[in-house]
Amino acid sequence: MQEFSYTITDPNGIHARPAGLFVQKMQEFKSNVTVNRDDQSADAKKLIALMKLRLKCGQSFTVKAEGEDESAAIDAARDFLTANL
Repeated sequence: MQEFSYTITDPNGIHARPAGLFVQKMQEFKSNVTVNRDDQSADAKKLIALMKLRLKCGQSFTVKAEGEDESAAIDAARDFLTANL
């Protein structure tokens, strides 16, 4: 398992458009990818689950990947979040 933490810098937080693009990107990987904030967890491949976390600007969360392509999934998640949020 690999993971990293990220803090949202976009003033709008994770809203529908970037969340949808993030989910599409994570669906490219076979590994299980989750987004965790406090005691909540969401499957990064499911838009509604991700939106229920209500991630806002300034909030930190952890992305975890576990599976055969976890390294590539973590790199893609980090790159996407850095470029878009």
